[in-house]
Amino acid sequence: MNPISNVWNHPKTSAAGLLIAVVTIARVLSEQGITLGAAGNGSVITLVSAVATAFLGLLARDPSSQSSSTGSTAKLGAWALISLLLPLPFVAGCSGVTVAQDIVNWTPALQSAVVTVDSTAALLAPQDAPIFAAATVGFDAASNLLVAQAKAYLANPNASTLAQMQTQIVTFQQQVNVALLQAAKIMNPASEQHALASIQGVATIVSAILALVQSISNKAQVAQMAAQSTIKLAAVRLYLDEGNAAVVVAGHYSEPVEQAQAQVVRAELAEAQAGF
Repeated sequence: MNPISNVWNHPKTSAAGLLIAVVTIARVLSEQGITLGAAGNGSVITLVSAVATAFLGLLARDPSSQSSSTGSTAKLGAWALISLLLPLPFVAGCSGVTVAQDIVNWTPALQSAVVTVDSTAALLAPQDAPIFAAATVGFDAASNLLVAQAKAYLANPNASTLAQMQTQIVTFQQQVNVALLQAAKIMNPASEQHALASIQGVATIVSAILALVQSISNKAQVAQMAAQSTIKLAAVRLYLDEGNAAVVVAGHYSEPVEQAQAQVVRAELAEAQAGF
């Protein structure tokens, strides 16, 4: 498709995409302490972000009086605006108690995902099952320990219980990343598909919990956690399905999948920026 004609034929969609990119980049620069100079009582970066957000809001106006095509564009703009302006449910920087409760709330889904992993070996080719079992052998113990630590932090939110949770979530994340890389080596296509899908179910929840723990950790603590993360997100991103992850997040928080998709992308970006 010719990009020039695409922009000409779909100006609102193109404008919304550009504005989303501007706001996203501005936020990244702001988080890194880059201001590009002062603008009144704020900075040039915050001013650019505010102006872009305002224009995005204009694109996201009520589409009820417009055509179906224009309405779809406006709806997309509205969801984009919502995803940018509302705090992410799992990276909102809430209180420690709220975050701990959210982690505990993920418990049933996490345990169910681990049970699915445990039963997946039976679906694989005989030569692939041992590889998969060895790659995921620690999931049960890791999930049980994480759940116990989340409950301990919820009951007594202090530096000690937080430190234990920080260590365990990174340890679990690394186990999941190792398992993804091992599953990707399975040569049988059907076995590989089953293996990666089941591990991703755990990976999605572990990533959400990691983002939650990040949100109540200071910069030094996050840096320490990232230093313990030797297998980075970039190494396993190829084996992750953001669409499936969004469905899981949307179901957990009872929100539209479109909004969850934007949240998953933003959470991954935050983890990558932190060094995970």
